[in-house]
Amino acid sequence: MLLWTPAAALALALPACGLANIETSPRPTARPATLSAPQTGNFDVWVAGFTTRARASGISQTTLDRALPTLRHLPETVALDRRQSEFGARIWDYMDSTVSATRISQGQAALRRYGDMLNRIEARYGVPPEVLVAIWGIESSYGANRGGTHILSSLATLAKDGRRGAFFEEQLLDALRIIQAGDISAQAMIGSWAGAFGHMQFMPSSFLTYAVDFTGNGRRDVWADDPADALASAANYLARRGWTRGQPWAREVILPSGFDLRLTGQTQPTANWARAGVRVAAGAPLQSGQARLVLPGGARGPAFLTYGNYDVLKEYNLSDAYVLAVGHLSDRLRGGAALHGNWPRSDRPLTGDERRALQRRLNALGHDTGGVDGRIGPATVAAVQAWQKAQGLAPDGYVNADLLRQILP
Repeated sequence: MLLWTPAAALALALPACGLANIETSPRPTARPATLSAPQTGNFDVWVAGFTTRARASGISQTTLDRALPTLRHLPETVALDRRQSEFGARIWDYMDSTVSATRISQGQAALRRYGDMLNRIEARYGVPPEVLVAIWGIESSYGANRGGTHILSSLATLAKDGRRGAFFEEQLLDALRIIQAGDISAQAMIGSWAGAFGHMQFMPSSFLTYAVDFTGNGRRDVWADDPADALASAANYLARRGWTRGQPWAREVILPSGFDLRLTGQTQPTANWARAGVRVAAGAPLQSGQARLVLPGGARGPAFLTYGNYDVLKEYNLSDAYVLAVGHLSDRLRGGAALHGNWPRSDRPLTGDERRALQRRLNALGHDTGGVDGRIGPATVAAVQAWQKAQGLAPDGYVNADLLRQILP
């Protein structure tokens, strides 16, 4: 899905590698978009057409009578959906803002306050408290920033005028299904401008599939001041997407001098990495299992061995920058140290024109970037990696001015 959410506003999907420039990343949804909404005409005309489609999709007339009068067209939502910065943020800027001293201290306070409830959630779903609290902190600042936009209006606006109308119409239908099920009223369904809501910023489709009533009050209330249902719903999401109890998300590692960087992105048994001289930066032994080497800041930045739970976190949000932030914040919440490696902070962000030039050149060389839009997303990263492999370079997918100079004629 292609979607802005509060936590993803600076994060770009970085599959198995890192980038200097970070764009928006989607959180996956429970089902694909199947409907196609008209993109012309005024809002009232669109609502009339949508009403017919909603009835055909099983939304009752009672639900429609309660919900549709609350719909308003939100021009500011359209503007936000179409906004694209000329300069991309850098992964270390994103990490600095998401794993701040304030967020760490507030997260540790949340762990103390909700410790008993979080332990019960872990017992049921296997997801550690610090991981859930880290997601909570990045998604909504521990519930302080749950959004103030009327969700139905936001989804309707994006379904009519957004760049992904079919997707948002399906989300709007799912939001109506939530209301029809009695979990919340149309007026009280408040969240982010892009349609995500609650402490953990679920989209409607994900709510329908994964939300749970952990408190036992008969409602899946992810909006309540009590975060129990929201935290348990996120744990249920991760558990059902394959979270392995007792496995780390990743470990920052130190690579030995002369290490073969062409192994970047490969998954091997940790015993192999140990034999190659890779060691944990914090001094602990490598946990056994399969692990993939990731260099999110290129050869000059921190190195990580990522385990299967890293990929499960990417099911929550497809951005490697987001996963690194969640994982590192969770480590800090349980008393871990700051990163050992240093980011290549002297690297400047590429301009939009430079990113588009990079994509055009990669396409010309036979490496499909999935379009020329200036967004360094998964397809562009894969194209960079393919070019790097062809040149005998470390396939880290790291995009900076040096890479641009190498690729451009």
